[in-house]
Amino acid sequence: MATITHPKATEADLLNAPKDGRKYELKDGEVVMSPAGSRHGAVCAKLIIRLGTFIEQGRLGHLFDSSTGFRMPNGNVRLPDVAFVARGRFEGGRVPEGFSPVAPDLAVEVLSPEDRPRYLLDRVGEYLDAGVSLVWIVDPKTRTATVYRSLTNVRTVVESGDFDGEHILPGFRCSLADILAE
Repeated sequence: MATITHPKATEADLLNAPKDGRKYELKDGEVVMSPAGSRHGAVCAKLIIRLGTFIEQGRLGHLFDSSTGFRMPNGNVRLPDVAFVARGRFEGGRVPEGFSPVAPDLAVEVLSPEDRPRYLLDRVGEYLDAGVSLVWIVDPKTRTATVYRSLTNVRTVVESGDFDGEHILPGFRCSLADILAE
């Protein structure tokens, strides 16, 4: 029996993904779609507003939404729901065209009902391996968040708790309840 193989997808294929409002990533040589819903979008927007205000006031760096691709060392291109890159990390101090060759300092993922735990842990591990210092995973369904500094340095934030920017965004604090408010 003959094996049928398909050519691996490239960054060019990802750039040519349909412009249909869905989020596409390059993962293990395939262009894959990551579904999201309305609640997901609302939580992301609230985070972007709060983080963006803080970052702009302090002139701390660059905030990105889920349309921004970051190259991972393994060849994948990931699009965190929200990402922050500190000032001075881009070559020449300018945000590059195309996918970022620099991993974010903070990557935030907001879970959708379709997200699976294994997929999520793979993604967190990939971010950490790429040099991301802080990963926030927000789960609107359980009304909790998980903060990863490594795969063994993990903290859960309950709805009544706060995110803080730790050493990445010193002085930033935000109530999880405010982000999850409907």
